[in-house]
Amino acid sequence: MLREMIRVIRPGGTVALYVWDYPGHMQVMRYFFDAANALDSRAKEFDDGVKAPFCRPGPLAEILASAGLTDVEVRAIDIPAAFESFDDYWTPFLGGTGSAPKYCMSLDEQARQHLRDTIRRRLPTGPDGEILLAARAWAAKGRLANPSSNIL
Repeated sequence: MLREMIRVIRPGGTVALYVWDYPGHMQVMRYFFDAANALDSRAKEFDDGVKAPFCRPGPLAEILASAGLTDVEVRAIDIPAAFESFDDYWTPFLGGTGSAPKYCMSLDEQARQHLRDTIRRRLPTGPDGEILLAARAWAAKGRLANPSSNIL
């Protein structure tokens, strides 16, 4: 994807992207996979926090710089992820689309219930059953050097 963005950008143009912080502060997914990994070593095969180590500031900046971009910047975008209830949090994992739902739906009913109960015990829940989590994305940008600007 990055190669294609660089291919179509004009010299001096900016390439920008974002990735979710799966290995770190993407709490919606971390609560799920931290529980799943504790119960089943097979869960790591689905965990984007394990499969996408570039979703951190250092590796992301390195990828952009190694692709030839200059003035690389990476910054956090933090957004609240509020759920009215545990079911509001849990239901999307039953859809089968995405890494966590695919893992969840690969389980038999008993294992899925055990995972559900484990996550429910671990989630921070308010007095009315609400769950307040955070989701972090890393926004990154870099400039494609202008060949004429390098001539002194």
